[in-house]
Amino acid sequence: MTDHDAKDLSLAAAGRLRVEWAEHSMPVLRQIRERFAKEQPLAGIRVGACLHVTTETAVLMTTLKAGGARVALCASNPLSTQDDVAAALVKEFDTPVFAQKGEDTARYYRHIQAVLAINPQITMDDGADLITTLHGAERQRLPGIIGGTEETTTGVIRLRAMERDGVLAYPIIAVNDADTKHLFDNRYGTGQSTIDGILRATNTLLAGKIIVVSGYGMCGRGVASRARGMGAQVVITEVDPLRALEAVMEGYQVLAMSRAAEVGDLFVTVTGNTSVIRKEHFPRMKDGAILANSGHFNVEIDLEALGALSRSRRAVRPFVEEFVLPGDRRIYVLGEGRLINLTAAEGHPAAVMDMSFANQALSAEHLVKQSKTLEKRVYGVPREIDREIARLKLASMDIQVDELTPDQETYLSSWTHGT
Repeated sequence: MTDHDAKDLSLAAAGRLRVEWAEHSMPVLRQIRERFAKEQPLAGIRVGACLHVTTETAVLMTTLKAGGARVALCASNPLSTQDDVAAALVKEFDTPVFAQKGEDTARYYRHIQAVLAINPQITMDDGADLITTLHGAERQRLPGIIGGTEETTTGVIRLRAMERDGVLAYPIIAVNDADTKHLFDNRYGTGQSTIDGILRATNTLLAGKIIVVSGYGMCGRGVASRARGMGAQVVITEVDPLRALEAVMEGYQVLAMSRAAEVGDLFVTVTGNTSVIRKEHFPRMKDGAILANSGHFNVEIDLEALGALSRSRRAVRPFVEEFVLPGDRRIYVLGEGRLINLTAAEGHPAAVMDMSFANQALSAEHLVKQSKTLEKRVYGVPREIDREIARLKLASMDIQVDELTPDQETYLSSWTHGT
C-alpha cells in the first residue's frame, strides 16, 4: 500500500468520480499531460507538494506523474482537504498523500515532514509553509533542491521577504503572479467560490445586505463583483490609495474599517495580512454580523481578541460559530476564520484551476531545464509559458484570435513612424 495518512480509503471510488468530473473542465492540463507522457520532462524528479488536496490538485498530481515525476502531497490548510480525493489519490492513483480535513496543527506539520522525507528536488507550495519548514527544521535537505513554485499571494509575499533578507536557499517561480493565474484564479475563482462557501455555511440571502470586502486586490475584486451581482451593497476597505481609488471609480463605497464595522452585515477579508478585523472593531458591529475570511491564513480576523471579548461561544451550524458579546450582541464566524471557499465549499471551479495548475506543471518543467542558470531568488513565470497557457485555453474554448500582419509587426517594432 502506498504510504499515506488519508482519513478513509473506502472513499476512494467516490473521490475518483469527482476527480474525473473536474478533469473534464481542465483541457489545458490534459494537453500538457499528453505531451509530458511522451517527452518525460520530469523523469526521476522528486516533487514535494503542499497544496489544497482537491479534485483539481489530483489532476495536477497525475500530470506530474505522467511526466515521470515521483510526487508526495500534503495539505496547505487544515480544513481544505477533500477526504475522498485524498483516498482516491492513494488507492486509485498510487500517490502518497498526507492530509485529513480537520487535522490539528501538530498533524499538519507532521504531514509536511512526511512529504519532505522523500527529499524533494522541486517543491510546490501554497502559502510557503513547506518552504519555510525546509529553511528551518529541515535545512539538511536544502542542498538537493533545484527549485520550487508558489501558488498564492500570501506565499509570494513571504518568499520575497526571504529573498530580501538573503535567506532564500533556492530559486522560486511565483506562479501566483502569472497573468493566467492571478487575473483569473484570484478574481473569478475566489469571487465565485467565496460566495459559494458563505452560502453553503449560512444559507443567508445576499440581496439587500451590506457586504464589507477587506482588500481590493484581484481576490477582493472578484468577491465584490459577485456580491454586487447578487444584489448586495458592497463596501470596500483598503490601505492602498490606488486600489481604494479604483474601487471608488468602480462604483463601490470605500470606508475605513472603523466605520465599515458599524454598517456591515457580512464581512469578507481577502488581504493576506493579519488582524484586519480586530479588537476595536467587534464592539461596533451589528447584532448578527457574519465574518468570513478568504485569505490564505486564519489571521485576518483576530479570533483571540473576539473570544476574550465574548461571554460565550458555541457552534450553531457546521462551520458557523456564534460569539455572544456583552449586551447579547451576536457575531458569527465562519470556518474558524480559515479559507471559507475550501472550508465550507469545494474551492475554485476546475475550469479556472486548469490555468493555475498548468502554470505549476510548466514551471516545474522550466525549473528542471534551467536549474543550472537560475539564481536563489523569486522569478515570475516566463512570459512564453503564460501566453502558451492562454493560447491553449482559448483553443479549448474554440475561440480564435487575430495575428499581427508583417506590416503591423514592423510598425510596432519601429520608432520611425509618426503622424
